[in-house]
Amino acid sequence: MSQFFTIHTENPQIRLIRQVVSVINAGGVIVYPTDSCYALGCQIGNKDAMQRIRAIREVDDRHHFTLVCRDLAEISRYAKVDNTQYRLLKANTPGSYTFILQATKEVPKRLQHPKRNTIGLRVPDHSVVQALLTELDEPLLSSTLMLPGDEFPHTDPEEIRDRIGNRVDMILDAGSCGIDMTTVIDLTDEVPALIRAGKGPIEPFGLSD
Repeated sequence: MSQFFTIHTENPQIRLIRQVVSVINAGGVIVYPTDSCYALGCQIGNKDAMQRIRAIREVDDRHHFTLVCRDLAEISRYAKVDNTQYRLLKANTPGSYTFILQATKEVPKRLQHPKRNTIGLRVPDHSVVQALLTELDEPLLSSTLMLPGDEFPHTDPEEIRDRIGNRVDMILDAGSCGIDMTTVIDLTDEVPALIRAGKGPIEPFGLSD
C-alpha cells in the first residue's frame, strides 16, 4: 500500500516535500495535486516508472506525457521558445494550461511526439507543486489521473487510495482539486491552436469556442 500524506495546500510542509522527492528519485510513482486536477507523476528519466503510469491508466506508447515545470526558464530549457511564444507563456504562466512546443535535445526521444518532435509542458499555479519542483530541481513527468472507464478525473484522495493505492508509492492529499483538466494550446505554428478546452481561459490566445 502507498504512503498517504495530508499536506497543507498553501504552506506545504518541507519535511513531507523532501520525502516525496526521495520517493520520486528512487523511481517511485506519486499522486499529487495541481491547479486543475490530481495527476500521476514520476522522474523524467525513469522509463520503468513511466511504464507504470501507462499501466495504471491503461494507455499505450502513443499516450503523451507532460513535463511539469516550475517556471518559464525551465520551459525554455526543454522547449524551443521564440519571442512571440515567450510573451504568451510569460503572460499565462503559472496557470491551468498545457502548451505544445518543439522539444529541445534535453527531452528524451521517447517523450517526444514521434513525427513532430513536440512536447507538452506546463507551469501549475499550486503551492504544493511549486515546492515539489523546487526541491526536485527538474521537471516532473506527469499524466492526468484519469482512470480506465471513468468520465472525469478523481478529486477525492481517499477514493484515489481505494482505487490505486496498491499501484503507486505515495499519495499527497491536498483536498479537492476539481475535475477540470488543463486547456491545451498548440504554440508550434504562427497562430495558437486549441487542442482541448479546459480550466484555463482561451481568450488570451485569440481563440474562441
